[in-house]
Amino acid sequence: MSTQDYTDIKNATDAQPADAAEQAQPEAAEVNIETLQAQLATLAAAYESAKEQGLRAQAEAQNARRRAEQDIEKAHKFGLEKIVNDLLPVVDNLERALSSIDSSDEALTAIAEGIQLTHKSFVDALARHQVVVVNPNGEPFDPNLHQAVSAVPNPDVEPNTVINCFQKGYTLHGRLVRPAMVVVSKAP
Repeated sequence: MSTQDYTDIKNATDAQPADAAEQAQPEAAEVNIETLQAQLATLAAAYESAKEQGLRAQAEAQNARRRAEQDIEKAHKFGLEKIVNDLLPVVDNLERALSSIDSSDEALTAIAEGIQLTHKSFVDALARHQVVVVNPNGEPFDPNLHQAVSAVPNPDVEPNTVINCFQKGYTLHGRLVRPAMVVVSKAP
């Protein structure tokens, strides 16, 4: 065996383990790449889930903030409702006092003027706080604003028309505080 042959054999034997190592490395690299791709997919899914949860949490916080602001606004608007309910009988009593005074008696004229001024200032104060009078005489009956006390046959007006108002109604910022007590016409 010549030196050349020996060198060729040695190179061939040395080359075999190198080829085997090269073949093992791509398989390991393929396994490693597949593992990394699986991990990447898992992390991407976790990221999307966390992102979605974050957006939901932001939306929920914004909704809670908006609800709280609406509750505060309603509390400001309708916080006066109880006191308005307590003051409305005073307005009714002033109106009854005015209607019961004999206007032909000059001795009562000064008293009537005082009651009128008191009534006017009272109604103006309520109006400044968005308390609006509901006086539906001649209007169609609205069950959202009126409470029918009775129905009377009346051929002069259309059915379901308010023909008399016993007690005025009131609204606070558009919300009914007290319905108007009315008499409604019906077909004869």
